[in-house]
Amino acid sequence: MKVLPFAVEPIHFVGIGGIGMSGIAEILHNLGYRVQGSDIGEGRNVQRLR
Repeated sequence: MKVLPFAVEPIHFVGIGGIGMSGIAEILHNLGYRVQGSDIGEGRNVQRLR
């Protein structure tokens, strides 16, 4: 995966508790990006990402 050519931190995800957004957020976090997000509920994915 390529590094983004410009600074975009923090990366904010709306609906971060969803299966798709939580997966993308986790990958970017593991690559060293600072991620944050919001969601209407606090399900298992949100708890896992904290």
